[in-house]
Amino acid sequence: MMNKIIVLLAALLLSGVSMAQNNILNAKDPSEFGKKTESQMENDNDKPLPYGHVGDRDILWQRTTWETIDLDERVNFPLYYPVDTNFVGKERRSLFHVLSAAARSGDLTLYGDSYFNEAREFEDVEPTLKSQKITNAGIDILNENGIFVEEGVKPLDIDTTYNLPGFDEYIETNTIGADDVKEYRIRGLWYFDTRQSELRYRLIGICPVTPDVNFPDDPTGVELFWVYYPDARELLHNAHAFNTLNSARPISFDHMLNSRRFNAVIYKMDNVQGDREVKRYIADNSMMQLLESERLKEIIRNFEIDQWNY
Repeated sequence: MMNKIIVLLAALLLSGVSMAQNNILNAKDPSEFGKKTESQMENDNDKPLPYGHVGDRDILWQRTTWETIDLDERVNFPLYYPVDTNFVGKERRSLFHVLSAAARSGDLTLYGDSYFNEAREFEDVEPTLKSQKITNAGIDILNENGIFVEEGVKPLDIDTTYNLPGFDEYIETNTIGADDVKEYRIRGLWYFDTRQSELRYRLIGICPVTPDVNFPDDPTGVELFWVYYPDARELLHNAHAFNTLNSARPISFDHMLNSRRFNAVIYKMDNVQGDREVKRYIADNSMMQLLESERLKEIIRNFEIDQWNY
């Protein structure tokens, strides 16, 4: 009897997932690709699985970790691609496209750090996504015309300010796109739930990291913005990553992140020294930093194991 119940639940789950497909086979024209029919929306409980309530008394132990997800690793490719949306369907977007579009439209509240101390508007973040500067040839033209560019004048204002039509061709524009995202940083909480008698993880925040738009050759990345993850769950539930094993069963970004279907390295754990990063006390040694990250992971793993030792 139990086996029949399990099979029935699995069938219901798969049928629900199949409802969320691209609607290619039933579309009357290409404009209907990726759109659900009314019957699909009625039958599909298309909401992210809500988090269960965890009482403070039920938390026996907890540690906060900050991790980096390196997008150069193959296992993390579903979070990176597609970077060029000109050659894929409208339903396929990278995680950065989803987050940045929601931030631009005001659907997400942005924060300047992983502690969510200060909320930001997209206008505050936009300068980190785009920069403009005058090329050397443009500077020569300005010098020939005896023009001294005042501080604070934007390069594209030179046409109107100094009456130099066509000067925009001497303006070099750099923009940050999905292909520039090299890693994501996440903040999460590991805790031991005494009601469930198990170690659990809750994702708290996520942040895309890119090169500095003003210094693109600098290998040091900058944090563009932090997003409080629970606020983004419904958005990420409706956006799907490519499933390399079966494209008929795409995986939502929310499912992928909550189930930790990625590889990450701890770069910081809450500590008495003001939550200092690993690189602060192990400098210029990548191998030792990686080993330290593994040691921090073992601290978390061993706590649960120790609960069952007498």
